[in-house]
Parts: sequence; C-alpha cells; structure tokens
Amino acid sequence: MKPSHKFEDLIELVAILRKECPWDRKQTHDSIKDNLIEEAYEAIEAIDNRDFDEFKKELGDLLLHVLFHSKMTDEKDRFDIGDVIYTLMEKLIRRHPHVFGDTAVNGEGEVAENWENIKLKEGKKSTLDGLPVQLPALIRAQRMQEKAANVGFDWPEWEQAWEKLDEELHEFRETLEEEDTQKSADEFGDLLFSLVNVSRYFDMNAEDSLRRTNAKFEHRFRYIEQKLKEQGKTLNESTLEEMDAYWNEAKELKKS
Repeated sequence: MKPSHKFEDLIELVAILRKECPWDRKQTHDSIKDNLIEEAYEAIEAIDNRDFDEFKKELGDLLLHVLFHSKMTDEKDRFDIGDVIYTLMEKLIRRHPHVFGDTAVNGEGEVAENWENIKLKEGKKSTLDGLPVQLPALIRAQRMQEKAANVGFDWPEWEQAWEKLDEELHEFRETLEEEDTQKSADEFGDLLFSLVNVSRYFDMNAEDSLRRTNAKFEHRFRYIEQKLKEQGKTLNESTLEEMDAYWNEAKELKKS
C-alpha cells in the first residue's frame, strides 16, 4: 500500500493495521485515550510555534485517533466513521440556522447566543453542559465565563470586572494574614477566576498567556543552569545574585 490523498485509502489503512498489527489489534478506547489528549496538546504547541509542517503532522495524528476509535466501535456494531461524519454535519447544519435556514443575525455575538439557545433546546440541562471537568482549570474557567456571557450573564464593562478582581485580591491578602490555609486556597481560586474574567474583555486567552510565561521562565532558568555549568558550578553552589544576573542576561539576549 502506498500513501495517497484519499480519505477512503486512510480508512482502509487503519482497518489493515487493526487486523494485521499485534499492537494495533490489542488497543482499546481506554488504552489510547491519554494519547488523544497528548496529540491535541502537540497540535497546540505547533500552532504556538507557527510550525505548520509540524501542525500538518499533528492534525494527521488527531485524525488517526478519530478513525481508530471509529474502527473499534464499528467492530462492535455501535457506529462507524460514516456515522461520525453524518452526526457532525447534522449538528453543524442545525446550529447554523443563519447559514442554512432563515434566521437573521447581527454579528458573531448573536451567533454565539443562538448556538447556546439551540443546545438547550436539544436537551442540554445547562448552558455549561459540555465542558469536561478534565479540562485544564484555566481553560475551563474561561470557557464557562464565555458561555455565561453568551446568554447575558456578564459585567457590562471591563471596569466592573476589574473592581471584582481588586476585591478578590484584598480578600486573598486578608486570608494570608489570618494564616487560614484552606480559606486562602479558596480565595486564591476566586482571584484566579476573576483574573481570567478580566482577560476576556481584552480578547486574551488565559491558558495561552500562562503557557507563554511558562516558556519564558523555562528558557531563562535553563540559561542560568547552562551558564553555571560552564563555570563548573551547580545551582546550590551559586548565590541568588549570580542566578538573578544570568536571568537578566537571558532576558536581554531574547530582546536582541
């Protein structure tokens, strides 16, 4: 078999692997579910790096998981890839009445509001249904806030969200001074939630922002380790002043 650009050839390839490869044949939905999450994050990393060659590969890996899971369910006579495609198309058509029906909308805000209302009519018990608890907390916080905002539960202006953030900051500080560990943890969560809320008003993504900050920290800290290693020293053998100097050096190098 040779590579091609045809979707049906890929479906056939997955079927062959499932039948003839001992490793592929052994897999279950549970055994590869964590790999699906890993592939999704690798695709996100490729997007962040603007590495479109890598992005192409990662999308392929995600597609493989869709086909692989669909093949396993087909083997149990539950559904096949055709059912997956049909279900997706039916949902997209139903939730875009402004494209495929006679509903009129004025901007993306009304599209989002209609989307949430349609989902409730489909049997969803809450606007917040469909947000897995397994999502990273920052992503889930932002998505919950966006969904609530789509149906009108939102501060009219960002300044009001900022006032709430300021209030949560003071409450967090108070619990720290009281040395109430559990209460401090709860207030810290409220503070983070409020900070995410403010970011939405400026079209910032909290998860993306923190991921970039993590990358900056990692780059600079690794630079410190490398410079100390070149001097034959470890982190424990150096002073905070030395490490801080290399930290600032790494910052300047990144700017140049």
